Amino acid sequence: MAHRPAYEALGRSTERTPLRLRFASRARERSRSWIHGYVIRLAWTDAAIVAVAVALAQLVRFGADSPLTPNGAAHLPAAVVSLALLASWLISLRAFQTLDRRIVGSGSQEYSRVVTACMAVFGVLAMVDLLFRLNFARGFIAIALPVGTIGLLLSRWAWRQWLGNRRVNSKDLERVLVIGSHSSAVPLIERLLREPGLGFQVVGICLPARVGHRERISVGDIEVPIYRSFDDVCTAVVESAATTVAVTSAEALGHDAMQALSWDLEGLDVDMMVSPGVTDVAGPRVTVRPVAGLPLLHIDKPRYEGANRFRKAVVDRVGAAIILFVLLPLFVAVAIAIKLDSKGPVFYRANRVGINNVPFSMWKFRSMVQDADSQKDSLRSLNEGSGVLFKMREDPRVTRVGAFIRRYSLDELPQLLNVVGGTMSLVGPRPPLPDEVKRYDGRVARRMLVKPGMTGLWQVSGRSDLPWEEAVRLDLSYVENWSIMQDALILWKTVRAVIAKDGAY
Repeated sequence: MAHRPAYEALGRSTERTPLRLRFASRARERSRSWIHGYVIRLAWTDAAIVAVAVALAQLVRFGADSPLTPNGAAHLPAAVVSLALLASWLISLRAFQTLDRRIVGSGSQEYSRVVTACMAVFGVLAMVDLLFRLNFARGFIAIALPVGTIGLLLSRWAWRQWLGNRRVNSKDLERVLVIGSHSSAVPLIERLLREPGLGFQVVGICLPARVGHRERISVGDIEVPIYRSFDDVCTAVVESAATTVAVTSAEALGHDAMQALSWDLEGLDVDMMVSPGVTDVAGPRVTVRPVAGLPLLHIDKPRYEGANRFRKAVVDRVGAAIILFVLLPLFVAVAIAIKLDSKGPVFYRANRVGINNVPFSMWKFRSMVQDADSQKDSLRSLNEGSGVLFKMREDPRVTRVGAFIRRYSLDELPQLLNVVGGTMSLVGPRPPLPDEVKRYDGRVARRMLVKPGMTGLWQVSGRSDLPWEEAVRLDLSYVENWSIMQDALILWKTVRAVIAKDGAY
């Protein structure tokens, strides 16, 4: 048998494997059936939205006349133009792998691919129209592109909400078998447990060697079964009916056993994930490069300069200016309420530290009494924050209007002035106090490589309820993996978090 050495390396019997594998494969097929149905729903929804966008573009561009009426320099019937656009758009969505089951349902990559596919098909359409002077595509671009793109993004978001609710109710889950040492496996399990919406259910763990007669290990509030050791990985996969294998200690398992495991999982519809051992670095920065027959991870340096910084600055300042204009009546109303509620100025200028440790004054609506800073030392014994943060749920310094505007984060709206001025960004790490920065170690200091933001991963992940260590981890993750699409997702989630008043006090 060609794979006999591989089977023996993993402690498996080649004679008894096929029947057990067939049984486990059927169990896995049942547990993985959700992904097939989910992708089909996405495909039909994409087709419906594209069809509606194209039909609307045709109606506006060509009017309610017969769809067979010739249009443009080429005298093509409107129906032909619409059908060509519809087919091209759907092909583009498939070509850019927007239905890849590895990216649907979580992360920003799904949204990025949808936007890229839409821009690509309309870019080609615009060039064809310009080169051949067809004079019919401009109206399509002006209507179909924004309507279709926004519709596709909203539908993907809606399907994610539906899938997330099912996952929270223990449906449509990936059954994960973790393979690694205790020190590397437990942090992964803890993160998966903290985010049930990701859809990973840890069904067991394989440790380098069975320790005594232990049957389970405790991780948080759950008990994780121990399925044998590294010598019985494939048997553990079968017994646990896992749909995904997550290897957190590749070096301990060994290259030969890793290769053998990947071979054995080929026909079982079991995904294999390998942790690179680099914390919170992901996305486009990480690529696999084959070197001397070995798949090595190539990790690019974070790109904070050049075109990326210019693009982010343009989005920040234009976006902040638009938001300021739209919210001007709200600004006036909040200012009047603050002035009538308590003595003192309308605005509060807080000292913060920005990019490259440069200090700046951050604008906020005043939500506390005028001498709040001088009372801080007397309240330190009541501090509920962790690390270097000072937080109190029932802070006596907060005014009545202050409590209201804090609950809905209205006190932070004047930071838009900082964004327009260039000292802050719409999205970024939390703006730290000078006393906090003095106590940063080398790892935490990486937060200062980008501009602080009005909102960030910390804001949409719990706000004031987050412990210091988790807030730092989220800020570092943002710094390491920044992208325009991630910023857009964070801004969208911020609106939801503010409306829900999660972690606000």
